[in-house]
Amino acid sequence: MVRAAVIGTGFIGTVHAESVLRAGGTLVGFLGSSPERARASAERFGVRVFASLEELLASDVDVVHVASPNRDHAAHARGALRAGKHVVCEKPLTTSLGDALELADLARERGLVAATCFSQRFYPLVHHARSLLAGAEVGQPKLVTGSYRQDWLLHSSDWNWRIDPAVGGPTRAVADIGSHLLDMLGFVLGARVESLYARLHTTVPVRQSPDGDVDVHTDDAAHLLVRWENGAQGSLTISQVSPGRKNELSWSIDGTDGAIDWSSRSPDELWIGRRDGPNQTLFRDPATLSDAASAITFYPGGHVEGFGETFRGLFEQVYAHIEGPSRPATYPTFDDGAEGLRLDEAIRTSASEDRWTRIER
Repeated sequence: MVRAAVIGTGFIGTVHAESVLRAGGTLVGFLGSSPERARASAERFGVRVFASLEELLASDVDVVHVASPNRDHAAHARGALRAGKHVVCEKPLTTSLGDALELADLARERGLVAATCFSQRFYPLVHHARSLLAGAEVGQPKLVTGSYRQDWLLHSSDWNWRIDPAVGGPTRAVADIGSHLLDMLGFVLGARVESLYARLHTTVPVRQSPDGDVDVHTDDAAHLLVRWENGAQGSLTISQVSPGRKNELSWSIDGTDGAIDWSSRSPDELWIGRRDGPNQTLFRDPATLSDAASAITFYPGGHVEGFGETFRGLFEQVYAHIEGPSRPATYPTFDDGAEGLRLDEAIRTSASEDRWTRIER
């Protein structure tokens, strides 16, 4: 049984801890920004508190889950890999492309499992949509529309560490939720982004932090025009200032023979559109899904699966690879995390220079 430790005690750190157990792992303990901050989480799960990163890395854990603030991802993941630990790291993998590439190379050199937590591609119907496109059920994908919208940073009084570029990195909405949207679409399309044009928007220029008013220099929202390497073209919206949109990722893909449409609002439904036949709403049911989708379906049809199950699906595949390293990786790796940083860098270049930007690999 895989033994895991979690770095980070906020919302996502707690999700990781719960999902470690649901995926069949053993939760050993937490490392927080201080032992005091970690104690409440440790007591809730009945596990230990690590006083330092050095103490955690000297322990017998097999895998380290990095759910700390973005600026700490590189140091925590690097330390774990050098100590011979497998790693599951939250997105963005790092705050710079150079660090992300270094970590991906280090994981390869050490022969360690290194996963980026693009968990949202693990909705079963997202996997099924990928199978439909790969099987030419909707023909050649041509047009893509998508959005990821939230409202938790709508007001000037809304504050979070992600707003500070020194902690969260040079982009915010793009790195925090746009990375999920781009990863999911790349996964479903089975294609990488070829080029893009981006506009970044700061709609709340001054925010009230605990230390007083702060000028904001990160993006509240973004609009992207995207070309993928398979010829598909699309328009995407990313926003953390959309009233009433609590956490909604949605997309549509129009192909030459059909269309597919999915939203996290109704994650157990996939709409399939036809020009010359009846449209269809496919409900998640293990008996009717592709093998890849059925493998990450945990409940019978009609029993809704959501956000929490995506982490379980990801972690189960990571842990299976740790226990059977001869198997291929079936989850987003550090290479996928580096791709996210590559796109983030291109988005910033495009926005600052007001031009289409080709992705250099």
